Amino acid sequence: MAVPQGYDLVVQQLIPGYASLARLAVALLAASPKAGRAGAQVLVAGCGTGAELVEARAQRPDWRVTAIDPSAEMLAEAQQRLGEAGIVWRQSRVEELQADACFAGALSVLVLQSLPDDGTKLAFLSALARSLEPGGQLVLVDLMAPERSPLQAQVDAAWLGFQKASGLPAADGELSALTHGLHPIGTARLTALVNAAGFSDPARVFQALGYEGFLLQRAA
Repeated sequence: MAVPQGYDLVVQQLIPGYASLARLAVALLAASPKAGRAGAQVLVAGCGTGAELVEARAQRPDWRVTAIDPSAEMLAEAQQRLGEAGIVWRQSRVEELQADACFAGALSVLVLQSLPDDGTKLAFLSALARSLEPGGQLVLVDLMAPERSPLQAQVDAAWLGFQKASGLPAADGELSALTHGLHPIGTARLTALVNAAGFSDPARVFQALGYEGFLLQRAA
């Protein structure tokens, strides 16, 4: 998969608050009992072009970070941005890592949404849970399916208005191509999946239109 031109700018134009989302995700994990330790091992699952890695380096340069992504192009973009120092790079999916209980914490931003709910989402979440120490935490951010509401049409229109006001070129009545082909789920389904994977109930820590962030903890 090629990296879309200007990917980081497009995502900022698409998601309200995205510019500070990586900062919030890292700060949440840094405040956790496990990943808060000096020199903690942290996994960034689906590192993309490296927004969370930039924040991790700024806030917690002591962390021993493993960054994975199945896309060679995304990894190359992130490596060019950050260099080699202090980061272990792997072109891999979390299901292939075989890193049982290796990490004190993990970040997964805009990854689960791209996986179909045919067992693939559960396999991804289960692999993340296995990779964490008991009590380790995961910050998960994704596009969520909207709840039924008579105001949903207004929310969708506001999202298009936000994109237009942010300078994102898009055809009238269409969301960005980055939202096409995704598989968002609702909060009830997410709760069922994370519980089945071995996590606690999700605690919501971020919401902007359809995008929501959750803090999860692996069962001790």
